[in-house]
Amino acid sequence: MIEGNWVTWVIYVTTFSLLAHLIHVNQLLSRTPDEVRKLSGPRWTPEQLKETYKRIKERPIDYTDKLPPKLERRYIVTGGSGLVGGFIVLQLLTRGTPPKSIRIVDIRRTERNDMQRGPATEVDFAQTDITSRASVDAAFKRLWHPSVAQLPLTVFHTAAVILASERSAFHYGFPEAVNVKGTANVLAAAQAAGASIFSSTSSGSISIRTVEPFVAPWAGAPRHFWQVLDVRDFDEPLRERDGYFGNYPASKAVAERMVCGKDREDFRTGCIRPANGVYGNPTDNTVGDPLSRAVLPTWVGHIVQNFAHGANVAIGHLQQEAALALPPLKSARCSGRPFVVTDPNPPIRYNDLYTAIKTLSVHPFTTIPVPPIVILLLSHAVEIYSDLPYKFPFLRPILPALKGDIKHLKPGLLSICTHLVVVDSEAMKPVAEGGLGYTGVLTTLEGMTLEILEWNEEHVDDVKTRKVYTTSISLAETIQKLRSVGNGVAH
Repeated sequence: MIEGNWVTWVIYVTTFSLLAHLIHVNQLLSRTPDEVRKLSGPRWTPEQLKETYKRIKERPIDYTDKLPPKLERRYIVTGGSGLVGGFIVLQLLTRGTPPKSIRIVDIRRTERNDMQRGPATEVDFAQTDITSRASVDAAFKRLWHPSVAQLPLTVFHTAAVILASERSAFHYGFPEAVNVKGTANVLAAAQAAGASIFSSTSSGSISIRTVEPFVAPWAGAPRHFWQVLDVRDFDEPLRERDGYFGNYPASKAVAERMVCGKDREDFRTGCIRPANGVYGNPTDNTVGDPLSRAVLPTWVGHIVQNFAHGANVAIGHLQQEAALALPPLKSARCSGRPFVVTDPNPPIRYNDLYTAIKTLSVHPFTTIPVPPIVILLLSHAVEIYSDLPYKFPFLRPILPALKGDIKHLKPGLLSICTHLVVVDSEAMKPVAEGGLGYTGVLTTLEGMTLEILEWNEEHVDDVKTRKVYTTSISLAETIQKLRSVGNGVAH
């Protein structure tokens, strides 16, 4: 009887201790550290958002005069149908580059409305699988219009697949095929085609360290709960794959080193690392995805982050090109390196974005707060379940595959959705001091308001439905499925 009571007592104490620890972890994950709060800007108000919306609608933002001067060159833009690549194409056209001097290399044609009118419709398009060297070579060897065929060639490489939450070694082959081997194919084709400038879109997520939420009861915060994103890691040895929070940043880090390592006087290279969340078109995940939903469960409303509008990232690429086009002694100061870019303002909270959508969208929008500990525990359960068929192949016919958003709910999300403050001071330095002279042209308030305005205009004739776009995540899923059945395509 005494022994039975002792066992029961141990069970009670263990259960209570475990619950108490989980509550403690949840409290820590629900906080915004004082250091981060001081760095973030003031909260957006409905009045401020409405005023910004009205101003942009009445006087559309025109940053043409802030674009680097036109260069007499030809351009290949891999991923030119997408978010960053699309803005690069539009900015090239805006500053006077003729459509015949631009070629989009992508797996699919664009869904962007702003690229389906005007000169953008005249740009050459080469449907390409960048995981196939033959496919990439064919796209690069296509004949150019005789009037531009002899111009020097710049390659903007923006194509990639993004499945940010995945960290299992069982799933590394897909991002490696596209982001690493695909980059190698594009680099080789660019050099064979005589390109002299190669500017690649990397990722600010490369420098993110894995958040470690399960800490000692006396700890004041999870390890790596808030981080500064910069380029200091580039001066350190490349980490092993599991040294990154997920497969995406691991693959982008390898590709970045590859690109920068190819730099030489007659083939200048460099990379642009956009801040953690890139947005700017309803096809994006940061703003476009919540716009497409009536109800959004979220655990990140208090999270503070910098974001980067696609137009700002594109200008970063054009400014990098201008620097790399300088004579060798001058371009060497900033070549063969990555630069972080972000919007020209302090970081915001996700709740600011949610307030903007609730205030400005023509569609109703509601957020449902979810305790972070629920997401944390569920993410580990989803990861364990997803890996079972790979660890035990005999289970594949038995276990149904996860579908919908739940399959992306894995521990990597906790690291990419933590407090992230971007430092782009290196990019902002003058070229003479080794920078790019970078300056963003849209604040996050302006950029997100503009995207909601464009969303509303696309739904002006039917506010009862929401247009469904192919986001980077859904595109990656489609490509992955095609590869799994042997069609082998990649973007």
